[in-house]
Amino acid sequence: SFFEITMAKANFRWILNMAWRDSRRNRSRLLLFISSIILGIAALVAIHSLGNVLSKEIESQAAALLGSDLEVRTNKPITKEVSGLLDSLGDRRSEQKSFASMVYFPRTRGTRLTEVKALSGDFPYYGDFETIPASAARSFRKGRMALVDQALLTQFNAKPGDSIKIGNTSFMIAGALLSAPGQTGFTSSVAPVVYIPLAYLKQTGLEQKGSRINYRFFFKYDKPVKVDEMMDKLAPRFEELNLSYETIQTRKGETAEAFENVTRFLSLIGFIALLLGCIGVASAIHIYVREKINTIAVLRCLGAKASQAFFIYLVQIAGIGLIGSIIGAALGSVIQQFLPRIMKEFMPVKVNPALSWSAIGEGIVLGMIVSILFGLLPLVSIRKISPLNSLRVSFEPTLIKDALKWLVYALILAFIIGFSYLQLREWPESIAFSIAILVAFLSLTAVAALLTWLVRRFFPSSWSFSWRQGLANLYRPNNQTRILIVSIGLGTALICTMFFIQNVLLNRITLTASGNQPNMIMFDIQSDERDSLLSLAKQQGLPVTATVPIVSMRLESVNNINIEKLRKDTSIKMHEGIFNREYRVTYRDAIISSEKVVEGKWKGEADPSKGLVPISLDTKYARNNNIKIGDTMVFNVQGSPMKTVVGSMRQIDWNRVQTNFLLLFPKGVLEEAPQFHVIMTHVPSVEASAKFQQTVVERYPNVSIIDLNLILTVLDEILDKIGFVIRFMAGFSMITGLVVLVASVLISKYQRVQESVLLRTLGSSRRQIFMITALEYFFLGSFAAITGIFLSMLGSWALAHYIFETTFSPRILPVFIAFISVTALTVAIGLANSRFIVSKPPLEILRQEG
Repeated sequence: SFFEITMAKANFRWILNMAWRDSRRNRSRLLLFISSIILGIAALVAIHSLGNVLSKEIESQAAALLGSDLEVRTNKPITKEVSGLLDSLGDRRSEQKSFASMVYFPRTRGTRLTEVKALSGDFPYYGDFETIPASAARSFRKGRMALVDQALLTQFNAKPGDSIKIGNTSFMIAGALLSAPGQTGFTSSVAPVVYIPLAYLKQTGLEQKGSRINYRFFFKYDKPVKVDEMMDKLAPRFEELNLSYETIQTRKGETAEAFENVTRFLSLIGFIALLLGCIGVASAIHIYVREKINTIAVLRCLGAKASQAFFIYLVQIAGIGLIGSIIGAALGSVIQQFLPRIMKEFMPVKVNPALSWSAIGEGIVLGMIVSILFGLLPLVSIRKISPLNSLRVSFEPTLIKDALKWLVYALILAFIIGFSYLQLREWPESIAFSIAILVAFLSLTAVAALLTWLVRRFFPSSWSFSWRQGLANLYRPNNQTRILIVSIGLGTALICTMFFIQNVLLNRITLTASGNQPNMIMFDIQSDERDSLLSLAKQQGLPVTATVPIVSMRLESVNNINIEKLRKDTSIKMHEGIFNREYRVTYRDAIISSEKVVEGKWKGEADPSKGLVPISLDTKYARNNNIKIGDTMVFNVQGSPMKTVVGSMRQIDWNRVQTNFLLLFPKGVLEEAPQFHVIMTHVPSVEASAKFQQTVVERYPNVSIIDLNLILTVLDEILDKIGFVIRFMAGFSMITGLVVLVASVLISKYQRVQESVLLRTLGSSRRQIFMITALEYFFLGSFAAITGIFLSMLGSWALAHYIFETTFSPRILPVFIAFISVTALTVAIGLANSRFIVSKPPLEILRQEG
């Protein structure tokens, strides 16, 4: 045993020495091979570092996220029963009522739909409002003053000291609100917030019967209390009263989970970059090992075993993989210092950049695994090289086929699925992602093979010498067609897909706002205001496209099943939420253009005194709750029971700018019920929109207005922010593709030098060789760009058609710019790395190679 151990140590030492000696002349090339994975490792280390640091910040700032020990929410007016329960909670309490409302800036005459939050008490108990000036966080509570979102003040050129009108009351702007507990820059851009003291809410006239108000109560315990255990005991009581709640622990868990999902998604994008780099590693090592066949055969002649030869080069790859992984981890740690600034709009807490040693360690281990795994593809064939290959190498330059490669392919696929599972935590999604990656790679490989075959099959023999040579390089031995089309094509596809999808979302909104489609919606209109608002629209020359009455009600039972029975019988396939929500329904005698009756028969008029009222349901709503034609539903219409029967199902296009409803009543039933109205109109310009909104807010402060053109602007800003983050990560894939391109060009330089020298010796001019090189990389770059753009257009079309249910109409100019950019960059890199061949005499080049 001692002798065997000694021999094993000596054998391992000999392998290390041979690996070191053999690498002396090739270390720069080995480093070049592994450079392809550096960016992929850097992307993953940066994202995982950010995730780890963010988790720690969420843990330490969890209380400030919620602002209190306990938060209770409801959208129903507070009853005595609920009030009694709330009085038993906490040592200190704050109350907040929030609702959507128009605000008006008298000095600049600007109007905007905002979220108004009327607050009492000392909330937040943890953290604070971040304001300018800082004193405004407390001073606004002491009088008729308001905290206004900074972006809103900037939009309307307002400042602290100005006034803002909410409903019937004017408030002095105490300060600009920069952030509040749990609020991000992303949420404030969607719905700007205005805080006012709760004591002045009644004066605004906005708290009326039928107003959509969300009630929140914040509790602080001065003595240590196990809030989560207490709420677990109270949960059934809260459920009965339709109350929801959050504690510091639940908010922390939800926030951490949300951002963990974001980091997982970005990690998958970084993983794609790593896989691209791995393809470059496999291709480069394949060429490297092919050059070493003669050396390996000589070692075999001298008595070395096949396994020893195999391990010599495996040690080289592992060593260089370790170096590349360390460089990638270091680069990722540097990038992570800037990620919090890039993603600050989406962060719920302030993040101070810091090193994450666990992420660095994971990156180094991952880099080692992928280096060895993908390096094994060409290395396993070393085992088949015999001593006779030293004689045959001139005639058999390619590596021998080895069935063991299929095992390596299986290991690679298992690795991809395993890594995907670590990110997604769901096997079906992990397998689907892995299959999608596999299909993308195989598609690009098939396109490369097809292009190579087409060039060979339909070779233009009549073209000039330079053009023929440039095309021939696409299928000659040592060609780079496959690797470059796969790497550059996939990187191009990722970038272009992000661009196309952003435009799909914007175009869908733009189309709905074009022509005579309604682009302004007024709601919360009381019945006595309806006619005068219609007259105002007519006076300003605005066409009224729809006037819709809306009635609020709650669902009591379905087929005699109420919420109590549903809770007791778990076999009933119905969601409890259908009994907890408040329904906004309308009545009319006709079906509108955005809906289609697909089951049953629609009746436009009904008489409640003659039996059950026939209603129509949205198909998805009915299917999700197992409701069918003929089922009975009993509604509570603001205190009065209404018995109905499901008479029809409608398929609704929710993407259309229409007043679509889950539940539709016929005429003759709800006309006398308390109701408010919605009016839709089309405003031809920004100026006309501003003028109309100013008049409406001045005369009818309770009416809220949604300006679709403003939504389009906000959506554009949001998509730009999201798109920038995704493009930033997808850029790693693109840059990795370029690194693979550089590495491939430098590797091929050693392969092509003899061809170029031969052409120079036979009389070809420098200009001709320069042109041949330029044309080769032009074809490679253009094929890669076309393939990537085509795949991105195909994928974007599928997303637009099946997910967003809209048309896909790509703009030609950006597509053309993408094609030119990728092609030009490929040619530039190819020429830059090949310039020494055309700038020096053949003899000098041969001496350098010798």
